[in-house]
Amino acid sequence: MSNNVHAEAHVHRDDIRSRMGMWLFLFSELLLFGGLFLMYSVYRYLHQQDFSIASKEMNTFFGTMNTVILLTSSLTMALSIAAMQKGKRKLSIFYQSVTILFGLWFLINKVIEWSAEFKKGNFPGSAILQSRPPGQILYFGLYYSMVGLHGLHVIVGMSVIAYMLRLTIKGIINKDDYVKLEAAGLYWHLVDIIWIFLFPLFYLIT
Repeated sequence: MSNNVHAEAHVHRDDIRSRMGMWLFLFSELLLFGGLFLMYSVYRYLHQQDFSIASKEMNTFFGTMNTVILLTSSLTMALSIAAMQKGKRKLSIFYQSVTILFGLWFLINKVIEWSAEFKKGNFPGSAILQSRPPGQILYFGLYYSMVGLHGLHVIVGMSVIAYMLRLTIKGIINKDDYVKLEAAGLYWHLVDIIWIFLFPLFYLIT
């Protein structure tokens, strides 16, 4: 009996360390994007008119659609964890799969949007962009850097969730052991939160 209690306590401590490690990692990610947001704020203050003019060329429809997609994907990710906590493995598998599809949809929209911008010559290094005022050049440089970095996080998040899906199908993640799935969910929620800040900064400037 004492051995079982000791084993349970050991697992519990492992879970605590896993959660703490994930929160520390998320904090480091927030510091990274926080620095980028600070840099954006400084440049926007120095080039308010240029930033406003450049933002008018952004496709607000795609930006809004991607916001809805990521918000919905956060919901499906949360539902997958809730389903696992209740022992509904097949339902959790379904919601994890849907979350991955939402992520893919987001990336497809971003490729379409960026392709349109590239055709207009709105990309770093192009002759058309270099002929613009410095503030507009900075705007597009920050746009591709910050949104591109976020897109990389979306890809990583999808890969992590896909791995969690595999573990769930194998039964490794189950009702009694779903900490890894929770960690994946936290990361995905962070990706969503970052986009909620990026969307108004680049698409809704007045």
